[in-house]
Amino acid sequence: MVNAIFRIYDRFPRIGLRERIGQQEMSLDIADAYIHGHNAMIEAGVGIGKSFGYLIPSLLMNQMSQKPVIIATSSIQLSEQIHKDLRVIGSRLGFTTVRSVVGKGMGQYACRSRAAEWIRPDDPNTSLSTLAQRILDYEIDERADIKAGISDADWSNFSVNDCKFERCHHKNACLFYDMRAKLNAKAHEIDFIIVNQDLLIRDLMKKKEGTKSIISEQPALIVIDEAHNLEAKVRDARTLEFTYRGVCRTLDNTVQLLTKQSGDKSIFSQTKFIKKCIERIFKQVNADLLHHAKQDSDRIKVSEIKGIPLNQISNDLKDLSLRLSILTSRHEREIDDAFEAINALITLIRVLAELEDNYLIWASSLLGVATISICPKDISQFLKYALFNGKAPVILTSATLCQGGETLEEQYSYLTQSLGYKGDFMDRKSSPFDYTNHAMMYISNNVPYYQHEQRENYLEAAYNELVQLCNLTQGRTIVLFSAKEDMKYIHKKLISSPDEYTWAVHVQKEGSSQDSVITEFRKSKGVLLGTGVFWEGVNIEGPDLSQVIIFRLPFPVPSDPIYEYKASVSENPFMEVFVPDMLLRLRQGTGRLIRSETDLGILSILDSRLSAAAKKSYRQQVLDTLPFKEVTEDFSILEKFVQQKGIRRTD
Repeated sequence: MVNAIFRIYDRFPRIGLRERIGQQEMSLDIADAYIHGHNAMIEAGVGIGKSFGYLIPSLLMNQMSQKPVIIATSSIQLSEQIHKDLRVIGSRLGFTTVRSVVGKGMGQYACRSRAAEWIRPDDPNTSLSTLAQRILDYEIDERADIKAGISDADWSNFSVNDCKFERCHHKNACLFYDMRAKLNAKAHEIDFIIVNQDLLIRDLMKKKEGTKSIISEQPALIVIDEAHNLEAKVRDARTLEFTYRGVCRTLDNTVQLLTKQSGDKSIFSQTKFIKKCIERIFKQVNADLLHHAKQDSDRIKVSEIKGIPLNQISNDLKDLSLRLSILTSRHEREIDDAFEAINALITLIRVLAELEDNYLIWASSLLGVATISICPKDISQFLKYALFNGKAPVILTSATLCQGGETLEEQYSYLTQSLGYKGDFMDRKSSPFDYTNHAMMYISNNVPYYQHEQRENYLEAAYNELVQLCNLTQGRTIVLFSAKEDMKYIHKKLISSPDEYTWAVHVQKEGSSQDSVITEFRKSKGVLLGTGVFWEGVNIEGPDLSQVIIFRLPFPVPSDPIYEYKASVSENPFMEVFVPDMLLRLRQGTGRLIRSETDLGILSILDSRLSAAAKKSYRQQVLDTLPFKEVTEDFSILEKFVQQKGIRRTD
């Protein structure tokens, strides 16, 4: 295999490809891990061609073993890009019959069964009714087909939810049903399975629990791209969310499955009692949210549940679980889903009754609906058992896996500990881009420290600095926020003060796909305000993007239940949890700026805690971790750099 990799890279010039520094070494590292059956962690800097670096050995492994390669990414957009890259490199190298599938979460797909419920013959012109008709007419198969975008609340009416699978009469023309069938194909029937990390983790959970898996068994290799997100993705996937309507739906589905076979009428009174108790629990949670939540995204503690027979509920749910476990039916997948949902509900009741100590619990108001969430405190044991178990080599890669440190073990240590990783640490593959001559980092010392009680003072000062910086590059700027409330404030102020600037203002849209707003931004060469998804995965090469502004250092919220727990088990929470987490996200955000060998640009940080005068203990760590060598707090030096490098637009 090693010789085959050398031969492939030797052919690069003849097939119109250019090898990048570090790419061949990455391919060889992965081949070595596969040959020896080891796991490997590889930081691959921006610009080395990471996807080709792992796709080339993966194609060889698939060909040799006749087993599928699983590639897990952190976003739908990246999954689709990897699929395109696979087609390109596969055809150039002569792998012409690669069978592949891109798997997405059910929430990305349209459900025709649900759409049919929204058809209103008496009023066909409502926006939701029109959308439902387009889904039924096969114009829309998934959320991305709606080019103008759609709000999360509206899409939640049509997305796949509690799929009926074999019982659904729309299954033969359903993209979701077809995708799930391909994901679970036999090993010799599929070559590459490309999924988001959420789907991979859900599959690992199902395999651990002994229920029907989602993804094909016995892969040759598992590659996890953007692996810096894996901890958060595992926590999200293992977080169980409960709403009153969702619990009622689970109970109704269970009753339907059980009464079809047994005809036992006692199940009706049993589930009626559970529903009444659940309703009382959610009444209390609604009261907690009303008193303590400042905004929908706030996570608040659930107060002690009193006067509700939690033990009785638990026993009744265990009875339903037992009945489902011995049920035999051709609707096996639905029984598995119901069994999993009932067991999740048992866990919730045990956590509420304080009989289960290994979970965190909180309440929130997602999309305006009271939601109780529970999440395991420690995810490393799950990953040790379910992923790093030696059954298939696992490759973890990203441009941002490392922190400072003398040895590779020290540099990879934060993620190693968070993930329970066991395996080899490979040499870091540095970015080939010339940050010394092509980029400058500017740290503002004019903005007061952020304090929540004086938030408006910070926002006003940061706004003035932001406008000055965007005027310097005549737009062509992405502003990254760590809080949506800050983004909304700045957006509102910008659109109310159009005389202060000449560039167009864009703001991210609801939902995961931001293609349309990025296209508008590139066309206008304006300023784009973004949070969340914009910190990573956005790839804008050339002069359309000349500046990235970090509005505030992306420290995690200390009161978040997950970080509160991580801090409680750490000797030095700030330096061992909050700073490393901030650095990972900051490296991702700043990585949006220089995306090619010829790119020029400036990185501006409006958080004056990073200024020399602030004397923060983490300042040097930030400067050492980021690739920017030219750093200034003097705006006139920044202006001079912009002029010398020709970053200002001349058209």
